[in-house]
Amino acid sequence: MKLKFYIYTFMAFILTVIILSYPSDCLMLASNGLNLWFQKMIPTLFPFMVLSGIMIRMNMTGTFVKILTPVLGKLFKLNADCIYGIAIGFLCGFPMGAHVASELYEHKKISRVEATLLLSFCNNIGPVYFLSFVLPTLKIKSISVCLFAMYGLPFLYGLFLRHTIYRDCFNTKSNMSSGKAALPLLKALDESVLSSLYSIAKLGGYMIFFNLLFIFPILFINVLQIQNEISQLLTGSIGCLLEITGGIELLQNSAPYWVLCVLPFGGLSCIAQTYSMVRETDLSISEYVMHKTILTAITVFYYLLSAGISSLT
Repeated sequence: MKLKFYIYTFMAFILTVIILSYPSDCLMLASNGLNLWFQKMIPTLFPFMVLSGIMIRMNMTGTFVKILTPVLGKLFKLNADCIYGIAIGFLCGFPMGAHVASELYEHKKISRVEATLLLSFCNNIGPVYFLSFVLPTLKIKSISVCLFAMYGLPFLYGLFLRHTIYRDCFNTKSNMSSGKAALPLLKALDESVLSSLYSIAKLGGYMIFFNLLFIFPILFINVLQIQNEISQLLTGSIGCLLEITGGIELLQNSAPYWVLCVLPFGGLSCIAQTYSMVRETDLSISEYVMHKTILTAITVFYYLLSAGISSLT
């Protein structure tokens, strides 16, 4: 414990020295994180958080996915509340998958095992972000191949988990009757807005902090005075590991498919933000990281296989 304490203290000291030594660079990086949060995350994520919170508190989740339940319910052998978590997770993307799984669990709509399953494959990069920012930035033309890698592979991975590791863990009947009583609209709205504001504020703090950490790879390259493709690849890779959006912009020309391979992992910022979504519960962040690592490895293999098939044809 003492060693860990000294390591953390040393890291905090180094970061403080860097911020004081390079104030303009750090201000720019922190501002990038703030702008990304304010201009992109709040407008796109906050309304979905509020609406989802209202539906969960008013016991409307089963009705919302009534069309999907006959199909996905048979595939996954899960109740309507779990199907709602899958649908919102895939449609709205990260970190809504974690947020919804956590809220469903906290409001006793689903069990801990069910929430753990949802967390393992439903917290991915959102399709709006992927189609409107990632693919155009990387100038990728094979959209169908990339879409299957981003969403088809996690979907199949979830099916695999459900019918192997989690084969005998669930009751397929609805848990709604055992959950909390439905709230009236105004009370559900008030609670949902307050909860969503708290969550979105935490996400903003994480985005600013991890964007600030971009100063480390930038200084590393500047100190070594390396200005070539290797330095750009190294800086971009570290950037993807820290905060995926900044890393995408750094690697858009040099290694676009490398970015696509690491997207399922999401970076340390995504992991920290996911932790903030589930921190009030007993859901395991280490299990989440394990599943993300497995999905990343599967994605790398998929792209290598796709490249091999393309070269043969």
